[in-house]
Amino acid sequence: MAEAAKKSTLLRYLSSTDHKEIGIMYLIFALIMGIVGGFLAGMIRMQLWESTGGVVSPELYNQIVTMHATIMIFFVVIPAMAGFGNYLVPIMIGARDMAFPKLNAFSFWLLIPAALIGIASFFVEGGAAGGGWTSYQPLTSAQYSGTPGVDMWILVVHLTGASSILGAINFIVTILNMRAPGMNLMKMPLYAWAWLTNAFMILVGTPVLAGAVTMVLLDRHFGTGFFRPSEGGDPVLYQHLFWFYSHPAVYIMIVPGFGAISHIVAAFSKKRVFGYAGMVYAIASIGILGFMVWAHHMFTTGLAPWLRAFFAFMTMLIAVPTGVKVFSWLATIWGGTIRFTVAMKFALGMISLFVIGGIGGVWLGNVPVDIQLHDSYFVVGHLHYVLFGGSVMSLLAAAYFWFPKMTGRYLSEKLGNVIFWLMYIGMTMTFFLMHWAGIMGMARRTYIYRPEFEGLNKFMSFGYLFMLIGGVLFVWGIISALRQPATATDDAWDANDIQDGLEWKTSSPPPKENFKTLPVVS
Repeated sequence: MAEAAKKSTLLRYLSSTDHKEIGIMYLIFALIMGIVGGFLAGMIRMQLWESTGGVVSPELYNQIVTMHATIMIFFVVIPAMAGFGNYLVPIMIGARDMAFPKLNAFSFWLLIPAALIGIASFFVEGGAAGGGWTSYQPLTSAQYSGTPGVDMWILVVHLTGASSILGAINFIVTILNMRAPGMNLMKMPLYAWAWLTNAFMILVGTPVLAGAVTMVLLDRHFGTGFFRPSEGGDPVLYQHLFWFYSHPAVYIMIVPGFGAISHIVAAFSKKRVFGYAGMVYAIASIGILGFMVWAHHMFTTGLAPWLRAFFAFMTMLIAVPTGVKVFSWLATIWGGTIRFTVAMKFALGMISLFVIGGIGGVWLGNVPVDIQLHDSYFVVGHLHYVLFGGSVMSLLAAAYFWFPKMTGRYLSEKLGNVIFWLMYIGMTMTFFLMHWAGIMGMARRTYIYRPEFEGLNKFMSFGYLFMLIGGVLFVWGIISALRQPATATDDAWDANDIQDGLEWKTSSPPPKENFKTLPVVS
């Protein structure tokens, strides 16, 4: 009987068009791929334990670095954000489902072949792509990298990009057309605003990346010369196209987290979010300004001085709406009745780590400083503070906050406190010291390094162990919680009175079409 029930549940999920079940599948997929990406991160730290390396070959090290970043970005952070978005946005705005349920399912299932192709590329002749996650030209040209692994990497980008574009269309149509009666745009929960902004960024930026990697494919196999100087092309053009997508992609991976943190901070401060309108405009401003700063990654490519000045100014300007959000969160906390739940701790941890990462970004937006620190480990530390300290910490906060709504069960607060400190301390040990190593002159993307950096790298690797243990305990915490009886009430955190979303007005977990009767917002 139990086996039949399990089989029917599996078949239901495999054929489901319910946004909640698709959201859960996104989250399970991201968790599995996080294990794969975390394993590759462990290989990197093992190789860098000693200055002489010796664990893997230089070629394999480049492939591991490339695929670690590709997996963590395209198969962990973006799908995990999409998982929470799929599950929560329709419920928050009072909709029965996403606007296009079958398209929603198709968006998810595109990721499965993409992931399999990416992992399989390690086993083809020549191995996986090894030009770094940026795949700058000519590092992935046929002349320098004839391996089919590069072509497989291009296919992975196309499949994940198609998934993101179709998902973005679904979010835009759902949010703009399916809100509950009475919920105008300025009454929407901030999480829905974050996803609306995010969807437009995906829709504008992703086709540009698809075009760039298609041009790489044509250069490799069809004799074109888009990026080949011998044919009149320009490899720097690829960088412009790549970063036009990839800098907004940083915000694509963090803006939904901003929305989630806004809800969590308000719930556990027992106050409504301070400056709701300002937060809306700040999130929308990031969506616009994010497309105007891409070339601050290219200050060492010989840009004209006036272009350097423009992109440096825009980099400083985009810090303003980010600062608005941080001050809004702090003002929400100030004077509130704070409950230091695990979700709140992860939210506060995210704010502190993201501010540090953002300050590093302001440094790198300063042209003379960037020229000195470009391609050093300072950049690696900054990137991980934004993506791990920002995106992953906000995902963990969201997991502890909305897990009762999604499953009817609470994740263990006792175990969660241990996980939080392991993650926070491990994150700081590993990535803060990368800033210091970069200032001292340690280059990134090298499989061996000068002996004077060995002590720093060993300390960083200990930090990885902290995060590894935290990740294992987090998975164990989910499994343990799912074995417990459902005890969560409709308003699991007693925060309904200060939340804009409607998710706490339905059962935990919600019924098939979310609400017994459609809610009306007064």
